[in-house]
Amino acid sequence: MRRIVRGLVSAVAALLSLTGLPYVIYLALAKIWDPQGSPADKQPAEPTVSIVLPTYNEERIVENKLRDIVSLDYPMDKVEVVVVDSSDDETRTVIREFFANRQTPDLTLLEEDERRGLAPALNDAYAAASNEMVVKTDCDSKLAADALREAAANLADPDVGAVTGRNVDVLGGSEVEEGYRDVQATIQTLESHLDSTLIFHGPFSAFENEEIVPIDPDSIADDTELALKIRKSGKRVVFDPEIRYKEASHSAFGKRRTQKDRRAMGLIRLLLRNRGILGRYGLYGGVVLPFNWWFMLVSPWLLAASLGLATVTGILLTGPLGFVVPASAGAFTFLGSRDRLGPLQSVYAVFDTQVSLVFAAVKLWRGGGSAVWDVDDELRDAFE
Repeated sequence: MRRIVRGLVSAVAALLSLTGLPYVIYLALAKIWDPQGSPADKQPAEPTVSIVLPTYNEERIVENKLRDIVSLDYPMDKVEVVVVDSSDDETRTVIREFFANRQTPDLTLLEEDERRGLAPALNDAYAAASNEMVVKTDCDSKLAADALREAAANLADPDVGAVTGRNVDVLGGSEVEEGYRDVQATIQTLESHLDSTLIFHGPFSAFENEEIVPIDPDSIADDTELALKIRKSGKRVVFDPEIRYKEASHSAFGKRRTQKDRRAMGLIRLLLRNRGILGRYGLYGGVVLPFNWWFMLVSPWLLAASLGLATVTGILLTGPLGFVVPASAGAFTFLGSRDRLGPLQSVYAVFDTQVSLVFAAVKLWRGGGSAVWDVDDELRDAFE
């Protein structure tokens, strides 16, 4: 029995070490190198801009989003707004009334009779976008006034084909998401300086129009998929923390599952479908993608296995007291989901993401991953 217990303890220690080692290496590299800002050769630029805005039953918040757009520090005579709408409420009426007496920016309103999913809608919107720089944003987000100028400065670098930005203020007060976004910003800055980053963010992503290609109709990681395809075509895709936006998020464990698990499903599916690019395209395929594979596809299951083995080891050693392991994990989750872990919130944020990746993998295996998503009215309250 002692030999079995010693073997289990060693296995748990090995699994935990293996799980955390890539993170330690990545974050240590970021700490030692300390890359700052965007790696692009940023130059002042003022291209024409197409702002793509997908909408579905946004009548409560779409006017505020449009006001946010027209208040950006950018000449509106160089801007067009391309709205692709599949609503069955008054969203289109609100949009038309907003633009009725405005000379600028121009409006292109694509009306869908049925809701097909975000990816087909975006493909139509991107095809209709006529300007040099195409920006995709969401109704439930707010942009910094200089977001377009910062994006244009990045795309002025001929080696850069796309750029995304940072969530600087999590509306709704979610410390879980706040902690995760800080870690993510560090990682994405490092990746961008190495070569290119993987994840692009729906609230703000900007692309050179000539680099845009169709995304898969069933995609649920549309922004990241387009960025990945642009990198495969030869241009870098980068993260610039100077491009700022605000997005709402939950902290409660159950509510975050709907929001986070859907995103995780999209990223897992995207990585699996593009597994052939591992090891290719410079450090993007040699370092960035392997790390993201580990983070999204390997370490969540190593962590789950570690918790399971630790529970079995505890039971063998102490009997019922061995259940202190899952109980401790439960307490950690309970406190973290209520933003009560203080300096450990960022650790919980990463743990919560790993949980989402396990849930997402199971949902995909069971046939989940619909391109049509449910509206979260509670999050939209932050934008009224």
